[in-house]
Amino acid sequence: MVETIQWTEDGVVMIDQTRLPREETYVTCRTYEEVAEAIRGMVIRGAPAIGVAAAMGVALGVLLSGEGDLDAQVEKICATLAATRPTEVNLFWALDRMKKLYASLRDRPLEEIRARLIAEAQQIRLEDIAINEAIGRHGAALVPDGRTVLTHCNAGALATAGYGTALGVIRAAVELGKKIDVFADETRPFLQGARLTVWELQQDGIPTTLITDNMAGHFLKSGRIGCVVVGADRIAANGDVANKIGTYSLAVLAKENQVPFFVAAPISTLDLTLAAGDQIPIEQRAAAEVTHVFGAPVAPPGVRVENPAFDVTPHRYVTAIITERGVARPPYTESLQKLALS
Repeated sequence: MVETIQWTEDGVVMIDQTRLPREETYVTCRTYEEVAEAIRGMVIRGAPAIGVAAAMGVALGVLLSGEGDLDAQVEKICATLAATRPTEVNLFWALDRMKKLYASLRDRPLEEIRARLIAEAQQIRLEDIAINEAIGRHGAALVPDGRTVLTHCNAGALATAGYGTALGVIRAAVELGKKIDVFADETRPFLQGARLTVWELQQDGIPTTLITDNMAGHFLKSGRIGCVVVGADRIAANGDVANKIGTYSLAVLAKENQVPFFVAAPISTLDLTLAAGDQIPIEQRAAAEVTHVFGAPVAPPGVRVENPAFDVTPHRYVTAIITERGVARPPYTESLQKLALS
């Protein structure tokens, strides 16, 4: 299994996802600012993985904290990390968990605070792997045997602490003995499908075919696709799902062609404070991601660019949401609330 992120004596070590699949290299973040920059720069990405990185960033920041007001330093650390990826609810979930732990320890000796925060960040990583494996077990039964699974972006081990959400469902289905293969959308503009999902599945020996994003409708209409499985970056109380840009059009095409559309995500990705998806903030990223590919220009200089990183899929297009606590089905306002409280 890919080791996405680790706490070490030297700092927070993470695989550099901007260099895959050409190079398998690792980055060591020695300060919380470097962790924040790694999140912002997509060295590490994927909602659960970002949550783990944020928790480790807090622990690293407190470990290296200087003299003075520790409360103020913790607030600054958390604010810096919170400003990196505004759509990713796991980022804020992890920061809130670390802040609550700190608040319970703030009168304890500094060395105890540091040790407990480091242990909590490592625990979040271990919990994430177990959560993903549980998501896989719940989702594997939904994957039709002998068919092709279509996925978008990368919701695998690289997007988590290990195993993956959407790819965890695929891995679990294969472990059950199901004869499936995978179609992976390339996922423009950052090519997470082409660079990361295909690389991961090749490591596991799972048959995988790469397609461009605009081929999805053709293959959904062909009858070859048994289901679509994607991850999520934030899910509203009504089941609206924010995920990588292009997910919404894929969901519409799946419904048009009567192909089940499944979302795999941990409970921590639910944001039940938001009634609907139109309240989810959508991150806007740099124009160069669209106008350039690996540094080479593919568009005329000076062209205007829109580059939203995510879109929101209305709940009516979602067949089921797979979590570590079970599978939610419509009406999501009831089923998600029930799972969140279970």
